[in-house]
Amino acid sequence: MAGADGDGVGSVADLLAKTAVKQINEVSFADKGLKLNKAEDAKDIVQAIEDCKDMQSLRLEGNTVGSEAAEAIAKALAKRPEFERAKWADMFTGRLRSEIPPALRHLGAAIMTAGAHLVEIDLSDNAFGPDGVKAVQELIESKACYTIKELRFNNNGLGIGGKLLAESLIRCHKSSLATGRPLALTVFVAGRNRLENPGAIALGEAFKTIGTLEEVAMPQNGINHDGITALAESFTHNKSLRSINLQDNTFTEKGAISMAKALKDLEKLESVNFGDCLVRTGGAAALADTFHHSLPNLRELNLSYGEIHRESGIKLAESMEKKDALRVLELNGNSFGEEGVELVRAVLEANGHLDALGSLSDDEGDDSDDDYEDVDDDEDTEDAEEEQEEGDDGEESQDPELQVQGVKAVISPRPEDNKENVVPATAAEFLCFPSANKLLGIGEDRGNLILKELGNDTGDLEKVVQVFVKVASVMDSKREAVMQAVYEATDVILRHLFNGDKCNPEAVANSILVHLGLIKSEDKIKPMRDPSGLLLAMAHVVKQDYFPSHLAQFFLIFLTKGHPVIDLCIQPKHQFLQALFTI
Repeated sequence: MAGADGDGVGSVADLLAKTAVKQINEVSFADKGLKLNKAEDAKDIVQAIEDCKDMQSLRLEGNTVGSEAAEAIAKALAKRPEFERAKWADMFTGRLRSEIPPALRHLGAAIMTAGAHLVEIDLSDNAFGPDGVKAVQELIESKACYTIKELRFNNNGLGIGGKLLAESLIRCHKSSLATGRPLALTVFVAGRNRLENPGAIALGEAFKTIGTLEEVAMPQNGINHDGITALAESFTHNKSLRSINLQDNTFTEKGAISMAKALKDLEKLESVNFGDCLVRTGGAAALADTFHHSLPNLRELNLSYGEIHRESGIKLAESMEKKDALRVLELNGNSFGEEGVELVRAVLEANGHLDALGSLSDDEGDDSDDDYEDVDDDEDTEDAEEEQEEGDDGEESQDPELQVQGVKAVISPRPEDNKENVVPATAAEFLCFPSANKLLGIGEDRGNLILKELGNDTGDLEKVVQVFVKVASVMDSKREAVMQAVYEATDVILRHLFNGDKCNPEAVANSILVHLGLIKSEDKIKPMRDPSGLLLAMAHVVKQDYFPSHLAQFFLIFLTKGHPVIDLCIQPKHQFLQALFTI
């Protein structure tokens, strides 16, 4: 009996040893705001690397590293064969794009020289584009990356670099397979990269080859149904997928149907984010059928802002019946109508999942939407062109049109937008109690009149920004006249500010970020409760000639980190990001 007990103790000890969490020794200089130009500037980092007895991880995010400094760090890194995790997001702020590849090559060469076996690479939030991918291709294809598990290239402006990255991953897999231990990547993150269909199709081939993915995140990449279909096919080769995030791409019904077919065999899938993907009613119906019969472990589902009508909304609610693990269900911003919203809620209450449902406050449907007809994907562009031609006949009676995600949104002006209904107002009245009608009432010279009201404070950066924020706060995307008034006043105010002799562009950006709530203020300035107007105004501002283009990366860094209030402003945030990516 004693022997049996001994064997039992041994078995438990072995089990605990296998499940113990490995302690990671990390050298971190994260978020220090260091400006490392010369080798001498990096001496503290070099010393820390040399002093660490067993360094698995190096964090350098939140600093700015030049080529010479990177070379000095690399020399120390070349002596660390135990190195596993390169956490190098956001470490080239303010650098010219041409400076970044040499720095990456130095660091990559050091890893290969050391004979290290990487587990994680995070190069997110570095605006290096395709050149950055070229600089790390040799590393990714080397033995150092045969063991890679997590690869993060989020918000890098990759463009065609997505194809280069895919090719390197395929070559890495092929080489590692020959050793008997093929590349087994589990996490791939590449959001906000303008990958579009070519990048998505190329990466789909890489995913099919690898076959071990558990998490894929590729939001905001301009991928249409051809690219979505390629990704869907690749997912069928990755049976261990637990999380898929393709938010803010354009599925349309074709892409959604392809994805619905692919998801049927992914029994381990827990999180699906297809929000703002234009899955449409037909695509939502196909997805509902998949959810009804498959995905037993589903915990989170986002199908918000997808142009889904009532019928499919109800089908989606019904498909959640056996989803015992469901905790989050986002269906906001669709077209259920008041009756449809109540029916969706009633179905979810009946099957015990009403608590999982998020807000439906932005539902865009009405109860006359029963006779809807999905637009065929191939006719989208043609229909849009025809609508544009019809609206260009020069008649003032035509409704103003706004281009939103490639779909026409026809906005009828409200009666108060007509000049005869606008009550005259002064700049002082507007600044005391800002409102859209007061801004209209100031007249066409509103920007100069508002600046004049500031008097001697027109040189005070913070006060001018506060005035801009007040103007932006009255933005109304459903009133063309108000939008134009905001843009006109904004241009006058910010042109004056940025063109000032003593202007500090970074300080202006910092102040705007404070008002957005993305950074804290030392002066205890309270962020806006609803930053939608400011986000929309900034989407206009960053495209103007007075805006310093180097600030775009500054805003991207903060805007892409996630924020509980900003993230609720889905469309305004999306428009701001789109504008930033065009710079």
